[in-house]
Amino acid sequence: MGASESKLVFKQGIFRLSEQANIPPDDQYWTGFWELPESVEDVFSLFSPADIRRTRDGSLSNLETLLLAICSRLVALRHHPSFPDPELAPARDALNCIRILTRLLPYVYEADNLEDWEDEFFWRRRRKMSRKAQLSSRVLFDESRSQEEDDEEGGVQTGRRGLSEEDFEDVKPLAEELLDTLLDLLFFSGFTIPQIPPSKGKVVYSIWQSGVGCNTAMGSNKELESNRTEVLRLLLTMTGQSMYMQPSLLPVKGVKSLTYLVTCGDKKLVMSLLCSLLNTTIKYNPTPWRLPYDHVVWKDPKQILVIYCLQFLLALLLYPIPEDGRGSLPKNYYRHFLGRLHQPQDFQFLVEGMTRILNQPMQATSSYLPGSQRSIKWAPEMLMLFWEMVQCNKRFRSFIVDSNRAHDFIIICIFYAIEYKTDPSKNGLVKMCIFLLQTLSVEPNFGKNLFRRFEAQDTLPPSIRLENFGGTYGDFLIISIHTLITTSKGKLDAVYPALLAIINNVAAYAQRLSPACASKVLQLFVSMSAPSFLLANETNHLLLSSLLEFINTVLEHQFSKNAYLVYVVLKSRRRFESLRAFTLESGQQEIEQQNQLRKAASSSSGDRTHSRDGDSNETGSGRQPLSHVPEEEDGTFAIGDDDSDEDGDRDQQTSRVTSPTAEGFRSPPISPLDESVPLQLRGLSEKARGKMPAGQPTFSRQNSMTSLSSYAPTATANARGFVPTSSWIESWVPELPLHTILTIISSISHRIPAAALESSLNPEARTLVAELPSFAAAPQIRAILVEPSPIRVHMFEWSPLSLGWYESLLWGFVFASEMVVGSAANATPGTVGVWNGTAIKLFRVQETAAQGPTLLAPKGAVDAVGSSLVQRIGSLNITGRSSSASQEGREESSTARVREREV
Repeated sequence: MGASESKLVFKQGIFRLSEQANIPPDDQYWTGFWELPESVEDVFSLFSPADIRRTRDGSLSNLETLLLAICSRLVALRHHPSFPDPELAPARDALNCIRILTRLLPYVYEADNLEDWEDEFFWRRRRKMSRKAQLSSRVLFDESRSQEEDDEEGGVQTGRRGLSEEDFEDVKPLAEELLDTLLDLLFFSGFTIPQIPPSKGKVVYSIWQSGVGCNTAMGSNKELESNRTEVLRLLLTMTGQSMYMQPSLLPVKGVKSLTYLVTCGDKKLVMSLLCSLLNTTIKYNPTPWRLPYDHVVWKDPKQILVIYCLQFLLALLLYPIPEDGRGSLPKNYYRHFLGRLHQPQDFQFLVEGMTRILNQPMQATSSYLPGSQRSIKWAPEMLMLFWEMVQCNKRFRSFIVDSNRAHDFIIICIFYAIEYKTDPSKNGLVKMCIFLLQTLSVEPNFGKNLFRRFEAQDTLPPSIRLENFGGTYGDFLIISIHTLITTSKGKLDAVYPALLAIINNVAAYAQRLSPACASKVLQLFVSMSAPSFLLANETNHLLLSSLLEFINTVLEHQFSKNAYLVYVVLKSRRRFESLRAFTLESGQQEIEQQNQLRKAASSSSGDRTHSRDGDSNETGSGRQPLSHVPEEEDGTFAIGDDDSDEDGDRDQQTSRVTSPTAEGFRSPPISPLDESVPLQLRGLSEKARGKMPAGQPTFSRQNSMTSLSSYAPTATANARGFVPTSSWIESWVPELPLHTILTIISSISHRIPAAALESSLNPEARTLVAELPSFAAAPQIRAILVEPSPIRVHMFEWSPLSLGWYESLLWGFVFASEMVVGSAANATPGTVGVWNGTAIKLFRVQETAAQGPTLLAPKGAVDAVGSSLVQRIGSLNITGRSSSASQEGREESSTARVREREV
């Protein structure tokens, strides 16, 4: 049978599913589903969404029989002594079974009305014909029966088929048997691993690639890797049932497939799969001796295997197992064993592989030849893997923070955060970078190693480069956080507390803050203490309090080593003093004065200022973007010779850099609510951390289904309709941590010449900066420095909502990687669009028009003819059928863009 003829017969068989009711299970018709297709493209192009939904909604019994036939055939092949044998047990049959299941299951998961049916069909206990009975009766496939069916019919009806009670045995639910089969097929001799001697058995749990847990690669070829890809795609499809649940429901209800996989206690299987996925991901080198623009004419087919390995590994590691209702929490063995890694050479292998992938987008944006390097699409997933390693493996965390390796990841996180800070579709990636930095900043050694000189800063990508910069990594981090807060146009207001928590966690170790860094800190203070900011939202004062806490901590613990910070505090002394006496009346009066100044400036500068004012609206949460909050006239705080140039250069850089095209990152499709981000645990001192219950992990998701945070309102407050009152102001102004700052101001200000504070460029100012450390001996200041406040650690704790956000972030990445089918331009080879066109609930998918050919992605005549042939066969209209299938095919071919869900 020729290729075209087999496609036609297969398509006719698909139509029969919805036309003929109750096709008998022993009909030879079912064998066509695993014998006729010749590729995964055949299955996905010929089995259209309309065909599947028509069968699902109109002939559920046929869909059930098909699923049972496919699963039974796959299980039988796995247990066949000759598999894979081209004649007796072809690998083709197993691959087609895997492809059919991959195509069908998303449409089962999307249907809410099939939830009970799916639970009954896949997850109820069954009675199955024994192997002996199957051979004697030679049934087409194993027609399993649920225990309830047997009970209702008064036991097994032996007369109908001549079978006795002994011919049946109790077996696992169908889904568990299918998952076991797929895991075995990942390590099956001659199918996914090289042929091995028969004496060792067919299934050998071994590690695919050298690296963690294995020093010697077992060998592979394109066929074995292709088969691994197909099996992993189906495993991702089954665990991807997460996409059809709401973010708030997913952590509580869970996904049974994932629960079954991660609670498997077979150490040999878990370690083999964990290391195979990890090593395949980490060892891949996307650019070995490549030429510029090579991605235009050459595509690496191994990329899709690497992507599936990384995504499936993350699906296993991230999964929060729901409580079983009996007070016990099952263990996630993949996460457990990842946390047990301890060899330094393994950590070095992981860090080198991660940084190789994470640095590639930075190198692509820094290239002198635009578009000459294709940005790695799975860098966000790799960053997620790094965060998981930091959270679940304390030895790896120490390996990072106790050395200069943490500096590399600071730069990486800052790059992704600043590069995409205003891109709504990448908001989740930016948040993840911020939370990762906060996770690292909790460790004391992170802060202690942070304030080392930053060499070769001029080699950074333009978007994060600071011209004429000569400070430390700490300066770079604080200035970058200032940039994120003031230039993100309010899009990151939900994570302002996390950004401030980062600098608070390192404040006690801050030494030699540069003039530019001190200037940025005081600029933030001026903006956050502005009445227009404080009165715009009922919780904005918490941000001001957090920033004041940072300044206090630096002054109390490192006074003599931060003369520039002390200087700018003295220079802005009136602002601090007026804050202590802040009232509703004084705040409203200052707002009115600022409005009058703005009107005067507007009338003098014309339409240009009007266009700028139009951007200064409040954000959706009611918090006014800090970049638009007016500052006092002397708010520039120019210190030294370099900071004024640096400020201008940084602002120009951040405004000049544009987001990469689709050629770079795919849009990470997440749906986090502002309130779903991890909530801050306010100021947990080191002593308090020492009193935490024994065995309580520092970074725990498993034991944190409730959240405690005084910052919670900051992420959820809505200022619409908020009216500040005098009593409200009186409730928090006295609580502002101003004592240390005001004490230092009162102790020093009357002992220095006024000229020293007029301009940072005059000789008096330079002399004052040099002499400021000596004021540590002043009685009032010395009393503060002798007994500083305890070092406080700002942690965050996972809640069900934040876990839902985290899961949606991962599955958004998975969905986005499959959006563009592999045959299309700029697609990853091997993608088939598993979830395209289905009813995703975990995040929002926005359809956009498909892009035409470009210089880097041309579409020739051969491509057009091939696509036309496939579409014609896939949309055949036999016996007067409607054209809904072809219409849906056209819809599916359009480009989908995944954006954050707005709730």
